[in-house]
Formats: sequence, structure tokens, C-alpha cells
Amino acid sequence: MLIYKIFRAPEWAELQAKGATAGAPIDVTDGYVHFSTAETVAETAAKYFAGQDGLVLLALEADRLDALKWEPARGGLLFPHLYRPLRMDDVLWHKTLPLVDGAHQFPPLA
Repeated sequence: MLIYKIFRAPEWAELQAKGATAGAPIDVTDGYVHFSTAETVAETAAKYFAGQDGLVLLALEADRLDALKWEPARGGLLFPHLYRPLRMDDVLWHKTLPLVDGAHQFPPLA
């Protein structure tokens, strides 16, 4: 199953440069890297990244991630949380999330 992480351009650049990251500021604060599913990622973008341009969507295979836990979050839904640094070699693919008329345009999520 694919899971998704939204990064701002500087966060994505840091992962590329260093090969690993503790994540975005909210991830560092919470002590784990937040991910979304295909069903929740658009809501995540709207709620936490509204109006922000220059975002990058990362896709990862959940079954390949050790230290991944599914925990209840927004509305009681289970969200994947990674309890270790996110590594560049965890990323299957990445794509930009262009902002068009105030909404992020997602690629096919498969």
C-alpha cells in the first residue's frame, strides 16, 4: 500500500541533500513522521498546506517501512506514523503539487 508525505520545497531539499530527515517541524515536535493515505492526503493538503505553493508529494510503500505504526488521528481514522528518520531510499517517487485556483492538483495516486 502506498502512503504519502507532503513536504515544502526546503524540507524536500534537506532530505535530498542529507539522505535522511526527522521530517517537517510538526514531525520533529510530535516525535514521528506523519503520513497520509490516498484517501486522506488531499484533506491533509487542504488543512495544513492551504494556499502554499512549491509542495512536493512523496510516495512510499508502507510494507517496506520498519517502525511504521498505524494510529488513530483526525476523526478517529488510522494514519501511518514513522518512528524513525525518513530516508531518501524509502521514497518510491516524488511529484510536485501545483496550486491551481487555490487547490493542489494531485497526480494519480496508485
